[in-house]
Amino acid sequence: MNNSIYKLEKPANEPTLDYAPGSDEILLLNEEIERQSGIQVEIPIIVGGKEIRTGNTADMVMPHDHRHKLGFFHKAGKAEVAAAIESALAAKREWAALSWDDRASISLKAAHLVSTKYRYLINAATMLCQSKNIWQAEIDAACETADFLRFNPYNASQLFSFLQPLQSYTTFNRLECRPLEGFIYAVTPFNFTSIACNLNMAPAILGNTTVWKPATASLLSSYYLMRILKEAGLPDGVINFVPGSGSVISDVVLKHKHFAGLHFTGSNLTFNELWKQISGNLSGYCSYPRIAGETGGKDFIFAHSSADTDALAAAITLGAFEYQGQKCSAASRSYIPRSIWPELKEKLLSLVAKIKVGDPTDPKNLMGAVIDEKSFDSVTPYLEAARKSPDVEILTGGKFDKSKGYFIEPTLLLCGDSKYATMETELFAPVMSIYVYDDDKFEETLKLCDETSPYGLTGSVFSRDKYAAAKVSEVLKYAAGNFYINDKTTGAMVGQQPFGGSRASGTNDKVGSVFNLIRWMNPRSIKENYSPQDDIIYPHMR
Repeated sequence: MNNSIYKLEKPANEPTLDYAPGSDEILLLNEEIERQSGIQVEIPIIVGGKEIRTGNTADMVMPHDHRHKLGFFHKAGKAEVAAAIESALAAKREWAALSWDDRASISLKAAHLVSTKYRYLINAATMLCQSKNIWQAEIDAACETADFLRFNPYNASQLFSFLQPLQSYTTFNRLECRPLEGFIYAVTPFNFTSIACNLNMAPAILGNTTVWKPATASLLSSYYLMRILKEAGLPDGVINFVPGSGSVISDVVLKHKHFAGLHFTGSNLTFNELWKQISGNLSGYCSYPRIAGETGGKDFIFAHSSADTDALAAAITLGAFEYQGQKCSAASRSYIPRSIWPELKEKLLSLVAKIKVGDPTDPKNLMGAVIDEKSFDSVTPYLEAARKSPDVEILTGGKFDKSKGYFIEPTLLLCGDSKYATMETELFAPVMSIYVYDDDKFEETLKLCDETSPYGLTGSVFSRDKYAAAKVSEVLKYAAGNFYINDKTTGAMVGQQPFGGSRASGTNDKVGSVFNLIRWMNPRSIKENYSPQDDIIYPHMR
């Protein structure tokens, strides 16, 4: 593996387009939305660059209009998964031996393609298949995907430069950064197109090859990403695209002796199950697999009595309801001092009343639909229970309808019980639970916030009192891997806020940073001695 590349210049984050009425970008995006809405795409399995059609298919539909079929995909069976593994292993030798700058150039070219030629293609696919509005698709599918593809080569070049050991006059010491021995299993989520790309390309940039299990609900954008990477020059077999049943795919992958690592974003339940399967198969692997995963969160906003209520109201509204609360970082519980609650409540209700829910291709709609019927059906019982509970007041929202799309209203719940179900349970939906605390119980409520949820992903404090903000930061040190002061809990940017949490939220390997890349390296120390010993007698023995 050739790591002798010059140090890359630090990239800038991809600029966002505004999509203002009448702008070139809104016209081009609408044209692409219309084109994709009028076709049905057949998505094959892609193994070693070859397309495979099993005939075992399932449909892809729009979450906001589930009668509208976007296409269908072929499901992989055990034979196709086994072929994908063999393809990844066969491609590994040449890919790992390829010069580092050639691998980096593929990632950088893919970033260029995503941000220019295919910007509207990938944004439109994300809007239609994942029900993201224009802004959410732009910052994810176009900008963050390009950022990951640019920052990973930069971060890797930094690693190669500062990892090298000390030298002496009599030896030449060096650290060879090999890929892991085997293949990586990339399991990607529906909610971020950019994460689907990164979970494959972060290991690949270091010479690894992957078997990719994409989320069924985001297959359209994932398929287009696969095609873009191919156009950027990614060799056949480096990433093998295997849609289908997670249990079928994992059963084959995790039993293979050359399984070397899991790169995962998804539910806590699924991650735990995969970890158990890996643990049960340890004796059959040729090396201990690396496991890096980000699961979920019950993310909090904690307000002090000195908080700016305008900023706090906006952070709660945007943090909880953008992309229907389906971000791992979405705010879903708030702790508000009683002294500012009446003022904040009025401002919150005013902001939420402005939210329009519907087809995300309509620029006026802030919210679309939740991703599928399973998600819809898992959330609505909580809303029905809240309507009947004496411990809860529904301040606004609480209604839902799946007759056309899987729509849930932006919902504010005022919970009299700090341990009420929606204060503790991750719903992954547009539901914000609020607990009002007595001002003199500030520290007691901080402890409550820390202990209520098993997760530790994102959180924020709103306070104009610096001592109070510092206190919150200290007490909640392990409650959030990404902590914000006077800001919403969402919107981490590659290169600025490395993302990840611990506790039940994952392994906190910080995607988009050197911390994540290190997980996919298998370093070897090499010492070349210019003056080897030629005797066994040491000075003290004479």
